[in-house]
Amino acid sequence: MTAEPNRPHGSPAPAASDGSAGGARERTSIPWNPGRHDLGMRATLLFPDREIVDRYYVPLIYTACRTCYSELDPDEIMARAVDGRVDPAKQRELISRVVDSGHGSTIEHVVFTFGISGVSRTLSHQLVRHRAGVAFDQQSQRYVKFKGASTMTPGTIAEADDELRGRFEAHLRDGLDLYGELVEAGIPGEDARFVFPNATRTNLVMTTNLRALIHMSGLRLCTMAQWEIRRLFQLIRHEVFAVSPFLGSFLAPKCVPLGYCDEAANRDEHCPIRPHRDTVLGAWAEKTRAAREAGRSLEVVDG
Repeated sequence: MTAEPNRPHGSPAPAASDGSAGGARERTSIPWNPGRHDLGMRATLLFPDREIVDRYYVPLIYTACRTCYSELDPDEIMARAVDGRVDPAKQRELISRVVDSGHGSTIEHVVFTFGISGVSRTLSHQLVRHRAGVAFDQQSQRYVKFKGASTMTPGTIAEADDELRGRFEAHLRDGLDLYGELVEAGIPGEDARFVFPNATRTNLVMTTNLRALIHMSGLRLCTMAQWEIRRLFQLIRHEVFAVSPFLGSFLAPKCVPLGYCDEAANRDEHCPIRPHRDTVLGAWAEKTRAAREAGRSLEVVDG
């Protein structure tokens, strides 16, 4: 068994930014985009397909929203939404307003199921920390005998000098070879797996309601997130967009709906997506001070 880096088998290590093969990547203040490498992971939307989403998902969320404010029975609201008596554009408008207001229970009624493959155990340990509104089933290292187990190599290691990268790959290879020897010697797989590194790849099925998916995406699409799980949620967002650009538009880094960044690690604003909360509050404090000195008060817009 051999370690499998996050590039096609047999291809050379990616060149460094200075053009030298195997050299260290040039450091930059802009957060690294994990989509720059082919990580060998996949996220496939297993359910629903576009037809189901188009016909039922937006009407179902609309029904949940309207039920809170209507004398009509939910089945009547749903029928009107499905057969077009309610303009689809008006349905989306109401949903957007309700979601923006934080009334998240209305989007818990629709779910998405993903087949996730080729991710590392490092990622899966992060992913399963999300619990509310999410269900997981993962490939078992106890019952599956790995005759060709593969691993993932982080981009920083793939682009390190040849000697360091070689030691990393040899370490993975030795561990996987030892696993094979233990199994062949009759050691139960549930014990032999103890030699597996966090780099070992795994497969999962994940089902999540839309509210939980928006929450997860807000955290994991952030440039402060770990590169592998960030890439996974880029793929997940792409899958949702393919069946519903409207629902997919809600999957964004948390700073987008907030309007500011609240990550302590971004106080220097090296990620330029949104200004940091400290900057926003500082600007507001300065504006308030200037207004007071001018003898006027600031108008507060009730949004």
